[in-house]
Amino acid sequence: MSATRRCSFCGKNIPRGEGILYVKSDGSVLFFCSSKCRKSMLYFSRKPTDVKWVTKSNNK
Repeated sequence: MSATRRCSFCGKNIPRGEGILYVKSDGSVLFFCSSKCRKSMLYFSRKPTDVKWVTKSNNK
């Protein structure tokens, strides 16, 4: 089992024991590094490429 996961929204590495595990009703599993990422994806239906703070962190 891997020690880190990747955030389903921003792609940031999540250490084991941290973050949010979200299981959808169809059985698919999503990992989030913060509630900001979770809300952006699930409630606001934002795309990571359209959000400035995600594209900024991915360019580093």
